[in-house]
Amino acid sequence: MSELIEARVPDLGSDSGVPVIELLVNVGETVKKDQGLLTLESDKATMEVPSPVSGEIIEIIAKLGDELSAGDLVARIKVSASAAAPAPAAVAAPVLAPASVAAPAAAPQAPIPASTPATTSAPAPLAAVHAPDNSELVPGKVPYASPAVRVFARELGVDLSQVKGSERGGRISKEDVQQFVKATLAGGVPSAGGGSGLNLIPWPQVDFSKFGPVSSEPLSRIKKLSGANLARNWAMIPHVTQFDEADITEMDVFRKKLGEEHKDVKVTPLVFLIKAAVAGLKKFPNFNASLDGDNLVLKQYFHIGIAVDTPDGLVVPVIRDCDKKGLIELSHELAAISVKAREKKLTGADMQGGCFTISSLGGIGGTAFTPIINAPEVAILGVSKSQTKPVWNGAEFAPKLMLPLSLSYDHRVIDGAAAARFTAYMAQVLADLRRLLV
Repeated sequence: MSELIEARVPDLGSDSGVPVIELLVNVGETVKKDQGLLTLESDKATMEVPSPVSGEIIEIIAKLGDELSAGDLVARIKVSASAAAPAPAAVAAPVLAPASVAAPAAAPQAPIPASTPATTSAPAPLAAVHAPDNSELVPGKVPYASPAVRVFARELGVDLSQVKGSERGGRISKEDVQQFVKATLAGGVPSAGGGSGLNLIPWPQVDFSKFGPVSSEPLSRIKKLSGANLARNWAMIPHVTQFDEADITEMDVFRKKLGEEHKDVKVTPLVFLIKAAVAGLKKFPNFNASLDGDNLVLKQYFHIGIAVDTPDGLVVPVIRDCDKKGLIELSHELAAISVKAREKKLTGADMQGGCFTISSLGGIGGTAFTPIINAPEVAILGVSKSQTKPVWNGAEFAPKLMLPLSLSYDHRVIDGAAAARFTAYMAQVLADLRRLLV
């Protein structure tokens, strides 16, 4: 005896209307549990919808180009009674191939705002954007776009009435909004006041083949989409970067001792940075905030985003309630979410809700860098490779393990003095962990 099991789209976090870009199976094909059935691609990630059971594909409901949301029916699968899943409608977590930027946001030095809450409006509109008047709400003048695209445009500060839709019937897609932003930043779209965007000169057009052999390959859709996020954050947020160093000599001794006592998990300097960041956010609440128009939203929770390097690029999963977790618990959670990221099993919810992001390049090298703020956050901490240096202790030079810190902050919210105090306080906490008990 056999039964039909329905495969449905799992929780996509805040995403909806995500297009199908690839069908991975055919009718009549035998699939295994958790095998990908089709691929969805949003502006944050590429996701495979997995099969909830092992069995034979009887019917594929979704088609290429369909826009699916959580709970939508994808396929029907025939399984034997012995192999049937106890909960037919249950679907495993989606598999994500991350957007290859994160505010070290696309290169390792800029994390991509993979987790920008959809309800946060852009604090400062692009020059080509103007607040719509009531006449734009008259029937027939409302731009043709889905609710998801409207939210997306609102995040970027884009007036949809200025965007030309490329889809059937003039419907505006996310790609149309992204292209509008890129054109605006390049000075290719007239502004409401008659100017040309940010008044940038046109991008240089060069025939590189004149100078030597070249090859060409298209940017992935994820990189094209994330590029506008990076450009938006860099252009619209007045970045300033504060550099400092922390003496982590004693911390590193303690870390190694913890590692010897807890051999089941790797205790990295990153968990100490998470605790130090939480301490800093508590002492300086404006760093744990987001701009919402003319208001500053101060958060009472402490969710820290961690830039994770994967074969497909950088992603920023979020570890929640870091103020309530100890170093060992954070080590286990960090290890688990890192594996989840590298195996492309992060969900949309895993990358949402961050308050503050840490991008550590310490395992690679470098002395300092300027990370791009992960909007709608107002600050991001970059960490480079620690080095042993001679440090004057008042009587002599002594060898100390020094960790470089690079704090980029939104100057509309945070001034230079506050940033200097924040990094100095983090350095004090890292140098003397007893301060976490005060």
